[in-house]
Amino acid sequence: MIEIHKIREDFPILKRKVNGYPLVYLDNAATSQTPQPVIDCIVDYYSNYNANIHRGVHTLSQEATDLYEQARMKIQEHFNAKKAHEIIFTSGTTHSINLVANGFSTLLNEGDELIVSALEHHSNIVPWQMLCERTGAILKVIPMNEEGELNLEAYAKLLSEKTKLVFCNHISNALGVINPIEEIIAKAHEVGAAVLIDGAQACPHIKPDVQALDVDFYVASAHKMCGPTGVGMLYGKEEWLTKLPPYQGGGEMIAEVTFEKTTYADLPHKFEAGTPNICGGIAFGAAIDYMNSIGFDNILAYENELLAYGTDKLSQILGLKIYGNSDKKASVISFNIEGIHPYDIGTIVDKLGIAVRTGHHCAQPIMDFFKIPGTVRASFAFYNTKEEVDALVEAVKKAKMMLS
Repeated sequence: MIEIHKIREDFPILKRKVNGYPLVYLDNAATSQTPQPVIDCIVDYYSNYNANIHRGVHTLSQEATDLYEQARMKIQEHFNAKKAHEIIFTSGTTHSINLVANGFSTLLNEGDELIVSALEHHSNIVPWQMLCERTGAILKVIPMNEEGELNLEAYAKLLSEKTKLVFCNHISNALGVINPIEEIIAKAHEVGAAVLIDGAQACPHIKPDVQALDVDFYVASAHKMCGPTGVGMLYGKEEWLTKLPPYQGGGEMIAEVTFEKTTYADLPHKFEAGTPNICGGIAFGAAIDYMNSIGFDNILAYENELLAYGTDKLSQILGLKIYGNSDKKASVISFNIEGIHPYDIGTIVDKLGIAVRTGHHCAQPIMDFFKIPGTVRASFAFYNTKEEVDALVEAVKKAKMMLS
């Protein structure tokens, strides 16, 4: 059960005003807001523990190292990874995907095939295109339908012994559609292909179990999960992380260095060159603690209420069309009003203190499929209210009246 007023007290930014109106923050799919316990964790680190990790014998270094590695274990437990060293700290989802793509450049041959879904964020398209350019591999696409759902029959036909890697988001950032990743993973494994799942949009709403999914790689960002920007994680099965070469060279990722030869450190340090975002990693752990204290079952149930409520209210506006009408959705409503550019709607509702996202949401192929320049996207979190949804609806009505 969500105690919404108590939860909102944890988020200082929700008390501010924008253009003289109370802030209504509905851009959570881009970045979630940060609760006071996570802010306190960041302040505590820089006030009491700030030191480089893994390398120092002095007290501050040892304390910072302990906190950082405890955060890794929190992430391991949250995602149910088998081993802590299967969790690699990165700067975020994009970094995580590029790390894997770079590693596969040593494993692919010309004519090998990769499969991507039509619902991907650019971060899960461009690195693989670059990989194909380097290796001569071929990129194939799982098509989508008008509801924003993937065509799994077409996917099955794309798979073959040439398929080496399949990548797909868990939840579409542009439409909110929840993809059937269990089936996608199982079918890929039948032909011996590895699977990477982009969990950036899923992790704020649900609690993925990477062992139950049997996924090879799973990636996420802290800033979607009430944590800070600039930190995220790559989960990889130990066997795959062992196969992949280091992504970057430098300090921390080495076992021994001479001018003749360098040997690399064991996991996870092999992929964590240089001084990491120590405070970010620790705060990521604190954010996971915070969300788990509320409970992901509670979060999902409440956000589904907001989604149903918002869908019903917005659907009553004449000329408004919602994109992504799958029965399986997260709390995202992506819409347009006939004859009005989404940017113009976003600009007007901002004047009323309401933050939504407009544009193609770094998912331009989806917009091309629908033959539109972009959408207005309202994305709800567990600290939003039905009153805020009402404010959005009234603001959209006002924008429509002004722009029609």
